[in-house]
Amino acid sequence: MDERWVRVGLIAAGGGVGALARAAVASVVATPQGTLLVNVAGSLLLGVLVAQSLPRRLGAFAATGFCSSFTTYSAFAVETLALPPSSAVGYVVATYGLGLLAAAVGTRLGGRL
Repeated sequence: MDERWVRVGLIAAGGGVGALARAAVASVVATPQGTLLVNVAGSLLLGVLVAQSLPRRLGAFAATGFCSSFTTYSAFAVETLALPPSSAVGYVVATYGLGLLAAAVGTRLGGRL
């Protein structure tokens, strides 16, 4: 089988697992806090994974598949629009600020493993 199709399958499988994990978080943590939680946790995990220089297949499953489905920009955008303007600004700042911080911490942690 062509290696590209293997990676596509791994991305799809990782995406399925990531989506199920996000749904599990959403079932116990209300929005927008749940969305903030998965986006920050996903940024941390992606930072760790990127710093590991993973083999292509593992990277396809874990980084591209799992992390991209576990995190969610679309829910973040819709939730931001639903908030009052004063709350929306705080939510945007928290999401981007904590996400960037988590990615940086993850990269440092991943580099030490």
